[in-house]
Amino acid sequence: MFDELRDSLRAISSRLDPDERRRMGSGMREAMVHAKLAIADMRTALLATEQRLAAEQTELDTVKRRQGYAADIGDQETVAIAERFVSQHAERVAMLEAKRMVQQQELQLAEREYEAMSADLRKVLSGVAPDANGPDAAAAREVEALLADDPPGMGDGLEASPPPTRRTRAEREADVDARLADLKRKLGR
Repeated sequence: MFDELRDSLRAISSRLDPDERRRMGSGMREAMVHAKLAIADMRTALLATEQRLAAEQTELDTVKRRQGYAADIGDQETVAIAERFVSQHAERVAMLEAKRMVQQQELQLAEREYEAMSADLRKVLSGVAPDANGPDAAAAREVEALLADDPPGMGDGLEASPPPTRRTRAEREADVDARLADLKRKLGR
């Protein structure tokens, strides 16, 4: 009974006791090391994508140039073959550009999350509990719930809706993106 009371009082207080601060700080440091390694991996993957994109763009330019040469001399067979290769390389360039854009956005998101983790760690090390009820934490919980296979009802005070059917990852991510945009609009970001 007293343990529950002590835990309740501790939850009300925003100050952490030294043992809790050490425990949380240690866990957060470890998480930050993993996050920093993941960010380094993302940067490496982005660099590899940019290199592949540059090589594919060079190939596309070469094929277009050869197609022009073949058209100049009237070699229709070579022009037809070159058109097929132009189409293939153009499709790869478009895919790699989209991939690069997604990787850049993912890297920016990871860097922002790392900065937020760093700020939370500084709070913990100073003895202040991180804000578990702030808008960023609420948004993170909502995104995690939406990415789950069977997200719970949103609890807007309305009746609980029937359990949703299983959705594909793409559908869940599209729903998350829409809700995130709505949340950003509400927060004025």
